[in-house]
Amino acid sequence: MNVISTCKYARISAFKAREVTREIQGLPVSAALDLLAFTPRKAALLISKTLKSAIANAENNNNLRAESLVVREAVVGEGPTMKRFQPKARGSAGPIRKRTSHIRIIVTDEIAIETRSPKKPASRKKSAAPKSKSKSAKHAASEEPAVETSIAETPEAAAPQAPASTPEPPAAAAETPEKE
Repeated sequence: MNVISTCKYARISAFKAREVTREIQGLPVSAALDLLAFTPRKAALLISKTLKSAIANAENNNNLRAESLVVREAVVGEGPTMKRFQPKARGSAGPIRKRTSHIRIIVTDEIAIETRSPKKPASRKKSAAPKSKSKSAKHAASEEPAVETSIAETPEAAAPQAPASTPEPPAAAAETPEKE
């Protein structure tokens, strides 16, 4: 069952609050609360209050256990912006926008939700096709199968090579006589 908690008109920019909500999505509520407790941002406190409210709603209104709850969705939308003005030079004024946001957290006890695992570095595979700038060469390269050769198959690897000799620096052509 989904349980929703909303905090409206929070005095923080939605852009800043979204950075924190991205981190707790898909986590069990106990892990999400721990993460928020050690996040040094203003948004973490506001989101933590909203999450605790969602947990209380689930326990009191729907008789759910807090240990089985998972953060299904954490969304931050933009609220109204208060417009203020700062006096500037020569009688002009500079705008100040005091942004607000609406924080909505949905927790669920359904097991179908997959909990998020720790971040793993994504491996990227590079294609063996050569990069070319012309459009027709790109199409031709995509049609041909890529052929990979290992180091042992190449003829250069079969025969050992002598190290490349470095040229010696040229000797001084004529030494300059010292003045006495």
